[in-house]
Amino acid sequence: MTAAAPARPAGRLLARLRERALRLGLLPPRVTDATLPPEVARRLATFLEAGMHGAMGWLARTPEIRSDPSRLWPEARSALLTGISYAPPADPLPELAARDRGYISVYARNRDYHDLLKGRLKELAGLLAGATGEAVKVFVDTAPVMEKPLAQRAGLGWQGKHTNLVSRTHGSWLFLGVILTTAELPRDPGERDHCGSCRRCLDICPTGAFPAPYRLDARRCISYLTIEHPGPIPRALRPLLGNRIYGCDDCLAVCPWNKFAAAAREIGFAARPELVRPPLADLARLDDPGFRRLFAGSPIKRIGRDRFLRNVLVAIGNSGEPGLSGVVEERLVDPSPLVRGAAVWALGRLAEPSRFASARARFAPAETDPEVRSEWAAAHK
Repeated sequence: MTAAAPARPAGRLLARLRERALRLGLLPPRVTDATLPPEVARRLATFLEAGMHGAMGWLARTPEIRSDPSRLWPEARSALLTGISYAPPADPLPELAARDRGYISVYARNRDYHDLLKGRLKELAGLLAGATGEAVKVFVDTAPVMEKPLAQRAGLGWQGKHTNLVSRTHGSWLFLGVILTTAELPRDPGERDHCGSCRRCLDICPTGAFPAPYRLDARRCISYLTIEHPGPIPRALRPLLGNRIYGCDDCLAVCPWNKFAAAAREIGFAARPELVRPPLADLARLDDPGFRRLFAGSPIKRIGRDRFLRNVLVAIGNSGEPGLSGVVEERLVDPSPLVRGAAVWALGRLAEPSRFASARARFAPAETDPEVRSEWAAAHK
């Protein structure tokens, strides 16, 4: 009896935290150690050594800290894991058939989730700090903290074969947040893997980004290619992107656990109409001020206009719509070499040989960028 007594106040505090989390629209927080087992570090090292992180150099910086929260903050004793659902009201994948329209990942169709989730985590952390007098730190995908393995250890869900967290009650549509604290709190049991023999997420990937279950090669992932990759998208992968212009939801959307996921109630995640199936022709004409206006408050703004138009032009090249050749030709004189190169590729896919030859004769001789010159040389061969 004596040993159990200190747990009762902590139990009451956790009940208050979970009640507050529900009022904030968050999942009830669960608790684990502020550490990760050695196999997490080994998996990260294997991923990095194989170069599967691509151009995401920040992943390779201080991996020993990333794979062990106690190195990020040695005083931390407990980790509280929570999240928020952004499940769409319907399956978004039929939108991929609209070839003259762009597909934007469900999570990016309204406000940037970092701002929304972090504000609510801070309120929850404030309650914890005020009740215990202990220090707290809040993380939402902005520091070297591996949220998904922590969330599995806390019992919030498990990392599926697509490497994302899956919840038995919310499926794959989850944003995660972490509160580290110096408070010693009762631990929750972890969650076991419930994927079984299912491999829908692996089989649907258009680019074959999963070399094995539970392993992701980011260099082939459409989300990486359209968001994190800074240069021209590799030519062999461009046709596989279809009309996806920011992110990809295929592996998330087909998860059978989504049948238990209710549509997100958070108004900040309700899709803005102009970001659902937007016309590719309109997007291709965006200048920088227009891009900033359209994507104000959206995570899309982070990648910048040039990278976004690269994606749009690849999608136009995949559209099979020769009528879009005119808007592509407008981008052959774009100030950005990244945009011009994508425009050359798209025109080569859409235009009749004579029209393409005319454009090459007009624009290629004056081109000074080596990447764009290589696009002219490779196109229509």
